Parts: sequence; C-alpha cells; structure tokens
Amino acid sequence: MLKDLPLSEHIHQHCNESMERALLAERHPLWSRSCPELKDIDFIRLGLLRCISVVDSGRHFFQTNEQIYGQLLPHSTYFKSLKSHRRTSMLEAFEQQSYHLHAETLLSQGIDYLKAFPELDEYTIEAADGHFIDHACHTEKNSKGKVYAAGGIYALNLRSGLLRFLCLVTNGTQRHQEIPVLRDHIEKQNKGNNSSQKHLYVYDKAVTDAENHGNVA
Repeated sequence: MLKDLPLSEHIHQHCNESMERALLAERHPLWSRSCPELKDIDFIRLGLLRCISVVDSGRHFFQTNEQIYGQLLPHSTYFKSLKSHRRTSMLEAFEQQSYHLHAETLLSQGIDYLKAFPELDEYTIEAADGHFIDHACHTEKNSKGKVYAAGGIYALNLRSGLLRFLCLVTNGTQRHQEIPVLRDHIEKQNKGNNSSQKHLYVYDKAVTDAENHGNVA
C-alpha cells in the first residue's frame, strides 16, 4: 500500500483485491450478481466508510458522503440491500479474503506478537469472547413480541492483532448460549481446514459453570 494515497483510495484498492480473491475462491459463487443501481464493491466500500465516519445515522452518512466525495447514492436501494441474503453471503466470502489480505500485509512487515514463543509457530491462537447489545434499534422481535440481547462472538488473533467477527450467536429473538454456538463453529471449521492446521482459542471462563468446567479446543 502506498503511503501517499488518501484513505478512501486505500479502501477502494483493498475492496477490489479482496473481491477478486473472493470470486476466485469459489467455482460458481451463488452471490455473484450484477446490480447497476448499487454495485457490490460500492456496497462494501460504503459500509467500511460508514464504520469509520463520525456521523449520527445512515442518512447523515449519505449527506456527509455527498458533501465530501460528491457521490449521489440511491437511499432506498442502499437500505434495502442491508437486508439482502445474497449480499450477506457475499460479505462472508469477502471478509475471509479481506482478513487473509490484512494478515499477509502484517506478516510481510514482520509483525508477529508471538515470535518470542517458537513452540507456538504451528498454531493459530485467538482470544474469543461474546459481545451483545441490549435493545438494539434494529433487533427483530420473536413470535411473542420479546426482544433479547443480540450479538455474536468475536476473535482477536494474538499473533497478528487482527480482530474479526467469528460467528452469530443470536439475532435477538432468543436467549443466547455462547459455548454451543462456538463448538458448532469450531466443528465446521475443522472439517473445512487442512488437518495439519492447529487452532487454539482462549475464552472467558465466565461462560462455564463453576461446578462443571468445560474446555474448548
């Protein structure tokens, strides 16, 4: 990445490279589709800009984006796209490649916070924990009109320092149980990974009962 590029251009380049990798990673990605009103790459770029912008709402972000970048965006199309299952699948594929791209960049710069422990070289080690939001404004109600805390599990890579969303625990329509969800995620991950890959998770002990401690490997 060139240091003299503005932040918006860094984001644009990263989005394009991550998207290209995501498309190449799948033979026929079901989420690949042309949307002339709001292209997928623009949808992702806008989402990243929204996260780092100091704004009060989505509409405020659109106003700020128009003032700074001179872009007129289709408001209704954008807000509807936030509920698109196709774009959700696309974001999952994109996130994996974006994460790998960041990891490669950090590794090329010699960043390894575990390099003092060579016995851990063959391990991927992440510190994971659940994060939940009570009364989130976009949380759906269940069939009884009840709303619980919505959230998921996040993981911090102790080697690179990269933080990622690991898996969804609940969308707020039911009570959350973190460990069963984490175990299910790990089982799926182990089936998809090379058997030689070793992975360790460090998790908050508060999720286990005092009389029945459990281990997650």
